[in-house]
Amino acid sequence: MTDVAFLKMHGTGNDFVIVDNRQNLYSGFHNRIPALSNRRTGIGCDQFIVIEPSEKADCFMRIYNADGSESGACGNASRCVGYLMMEEKQQGQASIETIAGLLNVFREREPLFITVDMGEAKLHWREIPLRQECNTLHVPVEIGPLVDGTAVSMGNPHIVFFRDDVDHFNLATWGPKVETNHFFPEKINVEIAQILTEDRILLRVWERGSGETLACGTGACATLVAASRRGLSAKKATISLPGGDIVVEWKTNNHVLMSGDVALSFKGYF
Repeated sequence: MTDVAFLKMHGTGNDFVIVDNRQNLYSGFHNRIPALSNRRTGIGCDQFIVIEPSEKADCFMRIYNADGSESGACGNASRCVGYLMMEEKQQGQASIETIAGLLNVFREREPLFITVDMGEAKLHWREIPLRQECNTLHVPVEIGPLVDGTAVSMGNPHIVFFRDDVDHFNLATWGPKVETNHFFPEKINVEIAQILTEDRILLRVWERGSGETLACGTGACATLVAASRRGLSAKKATISLPGGDIVVEWKTNNHVLMSGDVALSFKGYF
C-alpha cells in the first residue's frame, strides 16, 4: 500500500488528521479512519479530514468523525483547511466546498488567526432535523438533568442546554444519552453552556461520533445563536472552551462568523 501523507492540525484543541487527496493519489484508507483516529493505537484526532478537488471552490473538504461516520460541517477544520489553501495561494481568503455548502475563509489580522463564514443558522425543526414538529427554542426533550434545550443546525445538528455548573457537569454520562435519543434522527451534538456575561459564554461539547472534545466550532456557533435567541447574550461573544477561546458573531444576514487560532502540530505518513 502507498504511504499516505498527512498533516496533524488543531484549532483551539479541536484536532484533525488532514489528507490532501486532490491528486487522487490515495485510495483504500477510508475504512481505516476509526483505527487512525484512535488516540492510543493510531494517530488520534477528533475528525479525519480529506481534501478533494472542487470545480466550485479552492477545494472540497470531506469530514469524518472519529467513528468513521461522515459529517456535514466542522468550523475549526474549515479554518485549518482554509489556512492551508491561503498559504498555498499566498492570498488572504479561500473558499471551501462541503456537503453542507460553500464556506468562505479569510484572515483578519495575524497569519494564524482565521475566520470562517459558516453560513446561515438553520432554526426550523425539519432543517436540524428533529423527529417531530416543535418550537426549536424550547425542545420538548428531558434526559436526566438536561431539559429545555435549544436546537440549531450549523450544517450539522446541535442542541444547547444552559446551566450554571458547566465545569462540574457529568457530560460523559449524559452527552451520549442525548446524542442517541430517538428525538434526533441523525443523532445530535450536545452543548452545555454557562452565561458568564453578555459577551462571554463558558462551553463544553459532546460531539456525535467523537465524544467530548476540547473545542467545537459549529458548537460554539450554535451556542451563540441559541443564547442570543433566548436573550441571554449579545450577537457577538467570546466562547470559552477547554481548548481555548473562539469569537463568534451572528450577523444581521443570519450568517455566523467564527474566528480563532489554528496550528500545525506535525506532518507524517501512515
